[in-house]
Amino acid sequence: MSVKLTQGAIEVKAISSFSPAFQNICEFPTAKEGHTRYRLNLSDGVHCLSCFLLATHLNHLREAELLEPNCVCVLKKTVSSSLASRRVVAVLDLDVLLTAAETGGKIGNPAQLTGERKTSGGRSSLTKAPGMASLTGSGLGSPPPAPSWTIRARVTVKSHIRTWSNSRGEGKFFSFDVVDQSGEIRILAFNKQVDKFFPRLEQNQVYLISNGSLKVANKQFTSLNNDYEIALSPMSRIAPCHDGRGVPSLRCLFVPIAQLEDKEPDTILDVIGVCEEAEDAVHITSKAGEQLTKRALTLIDCSGKTVTLTLWGEQAQMFDASRHPVVAIKGARLSTFDGRSLSALCSTTLTVDPDIPEASALRAWSVTRPPALVCVILSRVRPVGVGGFHAAGVPTLSLVRVWVQAEDFSCVATVIASYKENCLYQACPGESCYKKVCQLDDGRYRCDKCGTDYPNFEYRFMLPVSARVNLADFGHSVWATCFQEAAETLLGISADQLGHLKETDEKAFNKVFRKIQYTTHVFRSRVKLQRYDDEYRLKVTVMEVLPVDHQAYCRRLLDNILRHARNVFALA
Repeated sequence: MSVKLTQGAIEVKAISSFSPAFQNICEFPTAKEGHTRYRLNLSDGVHCLSCFLLATHLNHLREAELLEPNCVCVLKKTVSSSLASRRVVAVLDLDVLLTAAETGGKIGNPAQLTGERKTSGGRSSLTKAPGMASLTGSGLGSPPPAPSWTIRARVTVKSHIRTWSNSRGEGKFFSFDVVDQSGEIRILAFNKQVDKFFPRLEQNQVYLISNGSLKVANKQFTSLNNDYEIALSPMSRIAPCHDGRGVPSLRCLFVPIAQLEDKEPDTILDVIGVCEEAEDAVHITSKAGEQLTKRALTLIDCSGKTVTLTLWGEQAQMFDASRHPVVAIKGARLSTFDGRSLSALCSTTLTVDPDIPEASALRAWSVTRPPALVCVILSRVRPVGVGGFHAAGVPTLSLVRVWVQAEDFSCVATVIASYKENCLYQACPGESCYKKVCQLDDGRYRCDKCGTDYPNFEYRFMLPVSARVNLADFGHSVWATCFQEAAETLLGISADQLGHLKETDEKAFNKVFRKIQYTTHVFRSRVKLQRYDDEYRLKVTVMEVLPVDHQAYCRRLLDNILRHARNVFALA
């Protein structure tokens, strides 16, 4: 079989306006940030040029040995641009007409061109074909290569203004993501363009965006499905567009929750689901001392599987789960924390009840789903809600025995017994020094750590054996150790007061421990497997003692009864 190459097409600037046939002379693989890219040297039989960059989604053609040296292919979709005064043509779609075996070798004797563009008034070696129209508009799926272009797109994400400072100077920038019918792309604005465009742009609005420079996107900072991004220039123009018909509000490649178990950790992906449950927003302190707000949502989709999504900051504070909305999350990170879970990033987009077909299908499923649906949980629940537990369930003490790694948990349990012997020790009264002191002959007390003699001491609960208590629920009992603050909360008395009773009134001292017997509390604890003399034992330490919110606790029990009843009926 013979095929005719499109002679002269290599010298044409606007090859995107037709579909030329080229022969692949050779390719040059490059690896960057874990991604392999292929640069092709293509020939039209007269000239050849090595400026053709294969899009990553076409790498399978090379890996399947279809796109080999000497094969003939048709470029169906391309994007031309200039990088460092050199022509670059991104190949977004192509068809292989003849394999290397079918062509039988190189066609013609093509001369190699450099693709350089002269900027000092000299003529370029790349010319425009007579009568060929220039490209004046483009979609986001094929970013505009021409110096003048206009796109109509909707802003889906707008970042805050960020600043930088280094040895070369300082500046500021912000980014925004836009979407149209053909795809999505990130647009960057720097310095003066920040002052010019940041106040004009609003999320979810449609704009006419003109001019800007095209560059290869850094995949380390973006998860968009586009190999390129646009940087605004002084020539750029942005104007509101009041006709948003046909412009989508969201563009996502949703991964079903059931398939999250097959994905690699740290993958950035899109998920949509119904908000089954939501914790209250809680405030935590990061390792760097920063105050953060977080909220955990439980999402479920048509597969009946659920996953936990963690929101941060403003998204966590503003989210309203009262109506069990459909939530579309774009650009969340998948982690193996507590099984499989999702965490929102600063670039993550969260859309509530989006107007897309996937959301409509989920709403219909949520209304008509069987009441006895058995849900498969991909994320283990960590109870951190109001009252010390979460409505989805509180671990029982019997589960503590099967945990191997250090885990934090909360449970509702009853104090069965307490260990009061040696529960106090005489501690150094110095600030932030809790070491044991020894009494000197002159009646003073010496702290070896501080190297100071004190006229007095202060009582502290001894750790790790202070105020040991036996906790029990309906399934199991464990011995736990209370820290200073937790022990004082549980006993209702300070260490100094208890020490005074121990010295002066033994009956009152014993009464303190009898008083807590058979009382029920919420215990926030940590369990850890430790080794003692070649034997492994579980160590349970109580971090905080809270009162039981009986109303919320009863609601949780009723929810659990209903959930188990549904499972029983589904399996019957």
